[in-house]
Amino acid sequence: MEWGPEVMRGQVEKSNQTLVREFFLQGFSDYPQLRLPLLVCFIFLYTMALVGNTLIITVITCNSVLHSPMYFFLFNLATMDIICTSSVLPTVLTGLALEENTISFKGCMSQIFFLIWFLTSELLLLTVMAYDRYVAICWPLHYGSLMSLRLCLALAVAVWVICALNASIHTGLMIRLSFCGPNVVTHFFCEIPPLLLLSCSSTHVNIIMTVLADAFYGGINFLLTLVSYGCIIVSILRMRSAEGKKTAFSTCSSHLTVVSVYYSAVFCSYLSPASNYNPERSKLAGVLYTILNPTLNPIIYTLRNKEFKTVLGKLFPFCRH
Repeated sequence: MEWGPEVMRGQVEKSNQTLVREFFLQGFSDYPQLRLPLLVCFIFLYTMALVGNTLIITVITCNSVLHSPMYFFLFNLATMDIICTSSVLPTVLTGLALEENTISFKGCMSQIFFLIWFLTSELLLLTVMAYDRYVAICWPLHYGSLMSLRLCLALAVAVWVICALNASIHTGLMIRLSFCGPNVVTHFFCEIPPLLLLSCSSTHVNIIMTVLADAFYGGINFLLTLVSYGCIIVSILRMRSAEGKKTAFSTCSSHLTVVSVYYSAVFCSYLSPASNYNPERSKLAGVLYTILNPTLNPIIYTLRNKEFKTVLGKLFPFCRH
């Protein structure tokens, strides 16, 4: 797609160098025939994500029956989903509606901060939730003591704080870069890989920190989750009761589904060098983890959860069926 001279209007002369003051998000402009269908689809998904996750937060908050470690972590996950999708979708919807999508430099950096914060928080929280399921299935008699309220609070605070620090480091490293033009981001939101390709200064430190973050959040957390589920599967297979096996599998199948979808999207988007950045693949992955996942999570976690559906039916009688 050809970008005219007006695309470059967000630049200013400084010290014989042109510095970018705003970015143009390419979005889905390569497919103009899909603009209206995508607009309608994204509005629907955004509404579903907000309603579904808000419902989870409300139901868990209002009923003491659901005040357990599993639902406490689900409460945190729903909160992260709302903030994550809200940091991206309003900009995307504006771009699709107006057919022109610009974002200021500060707005772009803010979007990067919140996206990194909540995307990495979800990865870390999914690992914590896998550990919770491991304790519940492999050590059921000690579950109350091993997953105490104090430990759950400490784990949740650690997830939020560690990931906020990580987001601050990456955002700070992005702010120190110089962007001299072009200023067209080949994505529908601000993300590190496409922005690194636009920088006219050295991105060596950024790349190293991104690789280290990928290794921790995408690699180590994924391995820890696999180990947890490996132990869970072994423990389930040792059960003699068929009903016990069925119940155990049902308690962790929802989380395993979410983990599979989420890690597939993250691996597709981030675990490749910036030089091998593929805009179309990255956009698809971005749709998965910023739009589709926050929409599907409430459905996945509630449809097969009898306890949650029972409480939901009591709070909202019209939901009983």
